[in-house]
Amino acid sequence: MATLMPAITRMASLQKSCAAILPAIFKSCDVMNFEGGQLVLSMPNAALATKLKQQLPKLQERLVQDGWQVNAIRIKVQVGKNYVVPPTPRRQLILPNLAVSSFAELNDALEDSPQNQALKAALANMVRRNTGVK
Repeated sequence: MATLMPAITRMASLQKSCAAILPAIFKSCDVMNFEGGQLVLSMPNAALATKLKQQLPKLQERLVQDGWQVNAIRIKVQVGKNYVVPPTPRRQLILPNLAVSSFAELNDALEDSPQNQALKAALANMVRRNTGVK
């Protein structure tokens, strides 16, 4: 076990360096191997691998600047790995009071005809949601 610790520490350090250089891509990327100057990275799908492939010259250059002797970088697609992509938070849009009152006035100004029924119902729902009136 003691013989593995330096290798594990080196791989973790290399993973950190890569994540610092390309943080968006390395959320779903892992360092698989680093021997003889060849770095092997794993990606969960081909689309992400293609994005990473475009950034390889930048990654290699920065790793060399950081003191890593990287002569080549290979990418392996590991389809079986599941990476959880965090959901993007939904924005809640809030209408200003002037807009809500303008929509209420428009709803009142529209004549009650069959053509306007759907529009009047939508306007009434929008005003109700944005004023808190149930």
